[in-house]
Amino acid sequence: MYNIDKQSLLLRSDRILFHTQDLALLWSIENRNTLYTTIKRYVEKGVLIPVVKGLYSVKPIDQIDTYVLGSVLIHKYCYVSCETVLADTGVINQDIIPITFVSSISLKVKVGSVEYLYRQVKPEILFDSHGVEKKNGYFMATKDRAIRDMLYFNPKYYLDNNAK
Repeated sequence: MYNIDKQSLLLRSDRILFHTQDLALLWSIENRNTLYTTIKRYVEKGVLIPVVKGLYSVKPIDQIDTYVLGSVLIHKYCYVSCETVLADTGVINQDIIPITFVSSISLKVKVGSVEYLYRQVKPEILFDSHGVEKKNGYFMATKDRAIRDMLYFNPKYYLDNNAK
C-alpha cells in the first residue's frame, strides 16, 4: 500500500484515536519494524499525533472529548462512573479532579492536563450492562449505577444529595 493510501485511510476513518495494533490492521502491515517506521514518518509529517505510548490521534489532544480519550486510553472496556457521574448529576457537590472510570484494571493516568482514574471491579459487575448507556463514543453509568459503583468501592461514602 502506498503512503498516500495509508494517509487517506486514516483521514477517511470515522475514528480519531488509534492504537498501534489498530494502525497495523488498518494498513495491513504485519512487520513490526515497518509499522513503527510508518508511524514514525506520519508523526514527523504531523498526520499522527502521539497521545501516550502506543496511542495516536489525527486531531490535537485538546480537541478530543476527554471521556472518549479516557475510554480509549487503556484499550479495555470501561465506562465513566463514580465521582464523575455523581458530580455531573448533582449527587455530590465537590469539584472532582480525575475523570473516574470503572474497568478491569486499576490505574491512574495523566494525559495533558487531564487526570484519569480507573477503578477495578469484578468482571460480573463490569460487564453487567444494567445502568450503563452508550454516549458519543464512550459508555457512561446512569446516576443510580454510579451510586451503586461508588458504594461498592466505599460503602461509607457520603452522598450530598441522593434524592435528586
